[in-house]
Amino acid sequence: MVVVGAGPYGLSLAAHLRAAGLEVRVFGEVMDSWRHEMATGMFLKSTPKATDLSAPVPGGRLSDFCRETGRPPLTELTPIPCEVFARYGIWFARRFAGEVESRRVSSIQQATEGFTVCLEDGERIEAAAVVLATGLSALCHIPRELLPLAPEGPGVDAVLSHSSQQRDLSRYAGRRVVVVGGGQSALESAALLHEAGAGVNVLVRADRVRWGAPAVVRRPLRQRLAHPDSPLGAGWALTAVCLAPNWVRLLPARKRLWLHRRALGPSGSWWLRDRVENIVPLHLQRRVTHARRDGATAHLTVGGGEGPAELRADHVVAATGYRIDVDALHILAPDLRRAIARVPGSAAPHLSASLQSTVPGLYFAGTMAAPTFGPMLRFVAGTRFAAERITRSLRHLATLPRR
Repeated sequence: MVVVGAGPYGLSLAAHLRAAGLEVRVFGEVMDSWRHEMATGMFLKSTPKATDLSAPVPGGRLSDFCRETGRPPLTELTPIPCEVFARYGIWFARRFAGEVESRRVSSIQQATEGFTVCLEDGERIEAAAVVLATGLSALCHIPRELLPLAPEGPGVDAVLSHSSQQRDLSRYAGRRVVVVGGGQSALESAALLHEAGAGVNVLVRADRVRWGAPAVVRRPLRQRLAHPDSPLGAGWALTAVCLAPNWVRLLPARKRLWLHRRALGPSGSWWLRDRVENIVPLHLQRRVTHARRDGATAHLTVGGGEGPAELRADHVVAATGYRIDVDALHILAPDLRRAIARVPGSAAPHLSASLQSTVPGLYFAGTMAAPTFGPMLRFVAGTRFAAERITRSLRHLATLPRR
């Protein structure tokens, strides 16, 4: 078996597969996106109870990591620094996941039996099954209206970047920056830019910015019955999708996609509000209709709100999220991508109850599985569900006779 990716899902899968006695190779930099795709100073939006990786034995929770490394306990009112979560993942990998090879996978092709996995250094591996747990890196979305700002491609040294490309926002001190987006990434980037001395404007398509509420650690029984707690928040709807992702899969595709798009939409964490509201200019009901670059300056035509407006900026950060699309996974050979059936009305893979695609032996874990199993698979909280389901399926595959 081959697991591609060494973030929360890849590491949890490795731990479960190896505990089940299966021969598996894991490729990727451990916690790569958490170490290299989060700006310095950022925190997790999730609370501690929603950030545990899944180990097949006790002792692998975030609280265990804090206790063993002498860190103070984390409560539901403690924002978790991304740097601490990355260190937790590295600790988990050493303790539970076994060997992780940092070499990169260059392509995956179907073979007569299973798959041929090619590495960038030239090694070719014959695998009975492949699990893609590659995270969000390949799925970054930038609206086409902004693309003329960076014809050579977005990046921190270009006029346009995606928020996932930013590491040190202090580089924009004293410069004019426009942040496009209204979710956590946009709002936290804006706060960090302002605190670093940049002149920031935020363009939000919605008519308001949504802010989360701090968790209530001790709630009366009546409140807990009316709005039960779940890893994704309080309420029966979120509790249901967390308790039974397999039931979500049984919904019609149209309803699943609606749930995927609408549940837990763009919002900012409660602890971020005081750093943004009435401090950073938030332009509501605004969207970029046209963009051009004049030398090192971005010229934006903005529609909506009270009518067209023009903005100039030295840099534009597109905190515009990610789009799930099988065709964006270029490590999959073109004929293999074409063979994967999609959820009707989307570019997401259609998955079985074991997270297996319509190509036998090819599995998807994490965000790529969310249009099938619901919003929990967008978060670390879904690692146990995915790891247990895929491990059960691969154990069965391992018992089948080879042709």
